[in-house]
Amino acid sequence: MSLLALENVDFAYRPGQPVLSGVSLSVAPGGHLGIVGESGSGKTTVLRLLLGLAAPQGGRVLSDGRPLDIRSRAALRAHRRLVQPVFQDPYTALDPRMSVRRILTEPLQALSLPGDPAAEVSRVLAAVDLPPDSAGRRPKDFSGGQRQRIAIARALIARPRVLLADEPVSALDLSTRVRIIDLLAGLSRETTLVLVSHDLAVVAALCPHLLVLERGRIVEAGATRQILDAPSHPYTQRLLASLPRLPR
Repeated sequence: MSLLALENVDFAYRPGQPVLSGVSLSVAPGGHLGIVGESGSGKTTVLRLLLGLAAPQGGRVLSDGRPLDIRSRAALRAHRRLVQPVFQDPYTALDPRMSVRRILTEPLQALSLPGDPAAEVSRVLAAVDLPPDSAGRRPKDFSGGQRQRIAIARALIARPRVLLADEPVSALDLSTRVRIIDLLAGLSRETTLVLVSHDLAVVAALCPHLLVLERGRIVEAGATRQILDAPSHPYTQRLLASLPRLPR
């Protein structure tokens, strides 16, 4: 059974202007999935649907094998326990007025999760390689890479089975990117990753499965290495020619 799925999904923000058309995908436990495409291809909209931030006009979203009804508070709460996001910009993703401790414990309270908050904060700080005294500090005291680690820790504290990451390293410098990719690679042994990125090197490093979107439609899907080595669709060929690639 898949953890997350879209079945023949159609979506539009405005009538007559479809953003997604007939999109289907399935995320199995451990089946880390990369989603690539140009700006406007529908990548972020796919993540919004998978997060339960919007409902499709056609088709359906499945959460742990069940149709997701975002009008149900109980269904959304269960979905939030299954899936947590990591956003692109660590500078805007964290409330500067809050301590790291409060940032991390908010999901525990919002989702009514069991466990000792202090112990859970210690657990996730260790998981992202931040010292225990980070809990008493504020986001302004940290570098961009450290802030992204805090954002990842906030996602992990709910013990989700899936992390949905939207360009999680694009706002970071090169050396920091490498450290965050290494962190995500380690976490992916226990948590399934769905990654949206323009950077094919990042996708290739983290995701064995790849999906290519063009104007709201899937034009290619399969094993990442196979697609990178021998793309079959002309759009994928053009995309690969224009995006950063792993050195040979």
